[in-house]
Amino acid sequence: MTTRHEFKVEMTCEGCSGAVTRVLNKLGDVKFDIDLPKRLVWIESDKDVDVLLETLKKTGKGVTYNGPK
Repeated sequence: MTTRHEFKVEMTCEGCSGAVTRVLNKLGDVKFDIDLPKRLVWIESDKDVDVLLETLKKTGKGVTYNGPK
């Protein structure tokens, strides 16, 4: 079953959201939405939260898991 997870990512510009897009696309089989002004990323995936968190951290940005939404 696919769960929708919400993460807060310290994104300040299009470059930041682009970095998030790149690392998530490498995972494959994930759907995601990015809200740059609110600095939120929602990921729909059946992957483990830890995997998603570590993937987002590869951007070098601060990442917080807000929980399932």
